[in-house]
Amino acid sequence: MKNQADIFINRELSWIEFNKRVLLTGMRKEYKILDKVKFCSIFSNNLDEFFMVRVASLKAQVEAGITKKSIDGLSPKEQLAEINKEVKNLTTIQEKFVNHELRNELKKEGVILKKYKDLSETQKNWCDNFFTSSIFPLLTPLVVDPAHPFPFISNLSLNLAALIKDGEDSKDQFVRIKIPTKNINRFIQIPNEIIQINNEGSHYFISVEDLIGNNINALFKGMECINYSFFRVTRDADLELKELEADDLLLAVEQSLQKRRLGGDVVRLEVESDIPENILKLLIESISIQEEYIYFCKSLLGLDDLNQLTKINRDDLKENLLIGRTHPQLQNLDSPANKNFNSIFKILRKKNILLHHPYNLFRTSVEEFINKAADDPLVMAIKITLYRVSKDSPIIAALMRAAENGKEVMTLVELKARFDEDNNIQWAKQLEQAGIHVVYGIIGFKTHTKIALIVRKEKGRLRNYFHIGTGNYNSNTSRFYTDLGLLSTDPDIASDLLELFNYLSGFSKQKRYKKLLVSPSSMREKFIFLIKREINNAEGGKKAEIIAKMNSLVDPEIIKLLYLASNAGVKITLIVRGICCLYPQRKNLSENIKVKSIIGHFLEHSRIFWFCNNNDHEVFIGSADWMRRNLDRRIEAVTPIEDNELKNKIYSLLQTYIKDDYFSWIMKEDGSYTKYELDSADNRSQIDLIEKSTQY
Repeated sequence: MKNQADIFINRELSWIEFNKRVLLTGMRKEYKILDKVKFCSIFSNNLDEFFMVRVASLKAQVEAGITKKSIDGLSPKEQLAEINKEVKNLTTIQEKFVNHELRNELKKEGVILKKYKDLSETQKNWCDNFFTSSIFPLLTPLVVDPAHPFPFISNLSLNLAALIKDGEDSKDQFVRIKIPTKNINRFIQIPNEIIQINNEGSHYFISVEDLIGNNINALFKGMECINYSFFRVTRDADLELKELEADDLLLAVEQSLQKRRLGGDVVRLEVESDIPENILKLLIESISIQEEYIYFCKSLLGLDDLNQLTKINRDDLKENLLIGRTHPQLQNLDSPANKNFNSIFKILRKKNILLHHPYNLFRTSVEEFINKAADDPLVMAIKITLYRVSKDSPIIAALMRAAENGKEVMTLVELKARFDEDNNIQWAKQLEQAGIHVVYGIIGFKTHTKIALIVRKEKGRLRNYFHIGTGNYNSNTSRFYTDLGLLSTDPDIASDLLELFNYLSGFSKQKRYKKLLVSPSSMREKFIFLIKREINNAEGGKKAEIIAKMNSLVDPEIIKLLYLASNAGVKITLIVRGICCLYPQRKNLSENIKVKSIIGHFLEHSRIFWFCNNNDHEVFIGSADWMRRNLDRRIEAVTPIEDNELKNKIYSLLQTYIKDDYFSWIMKEDGSYTKYELDSADNRSQIDLIEKSTQY
């Protein structure tokens, strides 16, 4: 019997390995400087969310005395020890990179982060005046003494801690000031005329905390500041809901969000590496945090704010990602030559369309589909699931317009989409006010499906048109996430979608579907069948192969089956962007399995499942990864692609990813990842796909 650690990789450590790939991608020499800044920011933002959710959950388990082990045999306490060790190693790498290479390269390109102490007197005067007029009124020093308890430190806030002496005989007083980074930019731009340069391409900044620290005496006139330092806390932000006890899910989520804003327990304390010992001691006592969760930082705290620098007007310093063309079959829909204004429906009656964003524009495909449905007098009903929606959503506007036009509109809004709850609550209220039937899904399950159904009356009967995708109905992320979508009128799949929407609105107990794979009812069972069929084919001397692309691979049952398939001779290629708990290329376990991760300018988000089936290929796309939560605890939908032309397109796409030797990381048998030699990199999947999309 093999040890669990020899079969499965720890989920949390695999995620850290993924975030390491994000960091190292941003350190690549050939990347443009503001793209490096972006990746550095993403790495830090990822870590924040990881601590708020995953580390917080493990800490809660330890405090509750839970000793249940992970799939690789580690207890919660052991996992936390490994996490802290690995994360501290990575943040050290990041800090060295930010303090030296990144800062120097920014300076070389005319983007300069100045220190207050290095400014000229004229520059200091401008900064001091800016502090007095734009920052000072926003600051509220809070003293800690017997009459004033230690103030609440909000999640991810940047704070100044100071020791102040009021007179020679008085005791030192501890004071905390919250830095108002939500109301003012973290990096304040000093005008070029103050720097005395004429180059419009140059940008000079000073961090808001550096400016506040050097004006601290203005806050404590008549007193003496002994010393000060900056700190930042991360709190448990996992949102717990007792749905079964909630009469109103919308109200329950709102109340839970209020608790999150107040914040759970502190799970990480970030401090400056040179923080005075007396201030650190006061912080530790007041926040009640163990030493292993204290991170001593040699760079700026909260490096996710570096993303502000990517907004500067220097297009030469970043890759142009605003690409994409209208799908060839959807071009010129509104041309005067078209007699039928709603020609998108005419096209779909003749041909299925496979979309690939951002290479195919979301605006002229999915949004066009919903917009035309909202205005078409023959459309009777629109049904859609919304998981993450952009703040200024054209799709929401179209749904409201459809309701105004007298159509039946049903929208499922997932209120529990993590960190998008607030946004979704506001949309749900607006949709209801517009007369749209809004539902929140099935108790105990998140609805993660990406499905839209349009019912149209044609020649006296109803015809169903639909979209099934791998990504959200989000206009913003569609420009930066790679996702697939199917536009079709297939009657069997449309029938399945009708049943699924009825299930989501509480009017059906449907568990069997003609073609659609739906979790938690039929998806796991179907994937197990498909993998076992490849095993049987291999054992019978038939051609057997599996290619699967997803965000994460965690499910133990699926992983064990893939190991069995490998040993049976099934060739398996897995393209897994993030967490992968499977070991590839291990003797007598996974010799026929290869795993690669693609980290590029776009976030690889599409899920594709391709089964050879002795050359009678079966292909699926949809919203689910091979994770327990997707297969057992979420409402997911994966659709078969049965059109041979589209099957071939997907196979060609998968081969583009498999051949990639530029954006790819190859997983080794010990679970670590390595890069190809850049000198030999000829296949750049994302760049190649951009070039293909411009050939329309």
